[in-house]
Amino acid sequence: MKLRKTRAVRKGRIEIIPMIDVMFFLLATFMLSSLSLQNLDSLQVNLPQGAAEKLSTKAPVTLTLTNDSQIFINRIPVTLETLADTLKPLLKDSEQKLIVSADNDAPQGIVVQAMLRARTAGAQHFLIAVKHK
Repeated sequence: MKLRKTRAVRKGRIEIIPMIDVMFFLLATFMLSSLSLQNLDSLQVNLPQGAAEKLSTKAPVTLTLTNDSQIFINRIPVTLETLADTLKPLLKDSEQKLIVSADNDAPQGIVVQAMLRARTAGAQHFLIAVKHK
């Protein structure tokens, strides 16, 4: 009677190619998801250039002013007369920051008037959006 030989014990191998593929997939996924996390509710405007530090707020409220004197609050079109009424419910407390994103060619008077109306709505802290050099 013939006895079978026991199988030769093979050592386990770590396949590196699938691990590289998985790591590249995770890297690409995190990069793409981080790009979508930028939540600035403003329209595309030609911002003035300046050197300012980057600040982040938890739930920003954005006041956008275009070059043709249109006013938007978080992409909602408003007028100077309705700005305070629209902005007041969005400001949760006195420490809420308001990001002013004014076009470089927007009339200075409309920007000042909009900021004054926002102040009457309860905005105390203004952040001015600028384009970095």
